Amino acid sequence: MNPTTESTNPPAHGDPAQPLMAALDALLEPLAQLCVGKGVPIQAAEEQLRRAFVKAARQACDGANPQRLNSRISALTGLTRREVTRIEALAEPARPTTRSALTELFTRWMTLPPYCGSDGPLELARQGDEPSFESLAASVTRDVHPRSLLEALCRLGLAEQDATRDTVRLSARAFVPRDQWAQMVGFLGDNVGDHLRAAVTNVLGQGNEHFEQSLYADELSSQSLQMARSIVSDQWQRLMTEVVPQLEALMQADALAKRPQDQCLRLGLYSWMQVMPPQPLQPHHNEAPTEGD
Repeated sequence: MNPTTESTNPPAHGDPAQPLMAALDALLEPLAQLCVGKGVPIQAAEEQLRRAFVKAARQACDGANPQRLNSRISALTGLTRREVTRIEALAEPARPTTRSALTELFTRWMTLPPYCGSDGPLELARQGDEPSFESLAASVTRDVHPRSLLEALCRLGLAEQDATRDTVRLSARAFVPRDQWAQMVGFLGDNVGDHLRAAVTNVLGQGNEHFEQSLYADELSSQSLQMARSIVSDQWQRLMTEVVPQLEALMQADALAKRPQDQCLRLGLYSWMQVMPPQPLQPHHNEAPTEGD
């Protein structure tokens, strides 16, 4: 089958509940897999879902009469007013921090001249004028010493230091903090959450509020999937190398023009590979021959 592109668009006609409930299977199954894998019982996940329903209903009722707000939230969610009151009294859970000096330093090293060339991130002198690791660290933050940032990168397996030449180089092409569980699930929540928010906004809106596209291809061999994995990785590196400097230039232009810098952007690329799902059997019709056959 030829590769096909897919996008989210608002439903055209009819009751949207039935296809939505079918889509929930695809959304909830990996979430359940994560919870089961980490010992989170369904009661805890259900509590989070109730909180999310109340929060979404409150946003949908923005501007409503405050005295009738809980009743409207109850009607929209199916929860009792007492349950709505209980949930709204709960403290908002703290979200894991994902943005840090390390992640920004890593991204700049991967994408910005003069620390990155046509073949990728450059090996840098540990100290000295630009380009050096010291100057790169100073461009990110002056609150943390460059030595501390370098030690953290080396500890995470993201960088290596050559003591003889007093240089440092990146040893990984992606920031994946394997030994920091809170940060890993924080990335999961941020990345998948924003992706889902973009798709939901498109489905509930005109369909073009956010860029949200995918490419699907089947009838591939396992050998081809290995090649495709390399293609996707190369495309991501190219995207980062081209887009990050342009975003940096936009931020600098905003600052010079004194425009309010109160907006944010998350741009991602993902791939999922698996055995082809079984294809539904096509109905077989037995037709009687007509006269003359």
